[in-house]
Amino acid sequence: MNRGRASVFFDRRRREKRGITSGYNDWNGSVEIVIPRKNTVDKSRKERKVRKKKKNMERKLFCELRRYLKHLEMQERSRATIRQYERDIRQMLSFICNDCFSKEDVIFYKKDLQSRYMPSSVNTKLAAVNGFLEYIGLCEWKVRQIKIQKRAYRPEHKNLLKTEYIRLIKSAENQGKCKLSMIMQTICSTGIRVSELKFITAESVRAGEAIVQMKGKFRTILIPKKLRERLKAYLRNCNIHTGPIFVTRSGRPLDRSNIWKMMKNLCEQARVVRGKVFPHNLRHLFAKSFYEYNHDITKLADILGHSNVNTTRIYTRSSGKEHRNCMDALGLVIAT
Repeated sequence: MNRGRASVFFDRRRREKRGITSGYNDWNGSVEIVIPRKNTVDKSRKERKVRKKKKNMERKLFCELRRYLKHLEMQERSRATIRQYERDIRQMLSFICNDCFSKEDVIFYKKDLQSRYMPSSVNTKLAAVNGFLEYIGLCEWKVRQIKIQKRAYRPEHKNLLKTEYIRLIKSAENQGKCKLSMIMQTICSTGIRVSELKFITAESVRAGEAIVQMKGKFRTILIPKKLRERLKAYLRNCNIHTGPIFVTRSGRPLDRSNIWKMMKNLCEQARVVRGKVFPHNLRHLFAKSFYEYNHDITKLADILGHSNVNTTRIYTRSSGKEHRNCMDALGLVIAT
């Protein structure tokens, strides 16, 4: 019984793939000579081999990544740091993972980062990549970070003024957002990180101080008298008796993204540039205000939880406008 045209066609395709030079054609009963396409067969085999090799390389590298993340846990790195490292390393592996992974690929990846990110962000990503390469025994593949000249002043578009901060607080209270108002005042009057907000509990408010544990270090945060009074009133109004004060509806502590979004929504009514409004900028405002009042950078470093005073200096930089006024006051430009 003869088979259809489609069946004969597929028989011929199967013979061609195997390199068979002849075969019987059931459709019309004739013997046909099939020209072998060896180059096509070899090319297909080569492509499969390359794909398999690439897949094996990917599997091996991602397996090493899991081990490296476990290694970071054993080093007691924070969860946020480990998550950041994982994102940055996965980004690199997805970009350059092929069957012949080499240092040239890493250098090319660095150039790609430079075309898309700010230098500080590039260095953060390269730190994660270099750490991973060192862990898997490829120290010679590590790439240099970008050298960044430190600014003597803080960019004007990021410098949050005290008057702008007050407008943000009033805007939050006018909109009935008492929780957000208290969050911003707590961060700005104590200098804590937004991730440390969970340590401000009902118990710590009653005690007048909070014990903060971050990055393997313990430090005591004093709660100013006025802030303490306002927080006590907030506790009474919200009927909070124990645990963290600022939580979600489900009872979990608020994270950075929640607070970031809520603060951005105040910008229009408060007439403050959006680029200046983010939780960490409140910490900068505290540091700058404290230093202008006290001029004790060592004490400020202790309050902020910095082990290196050079880190604290970043927080005390003057604005571009103040820096310009200082240079103009030198009187070194002679009017003609």
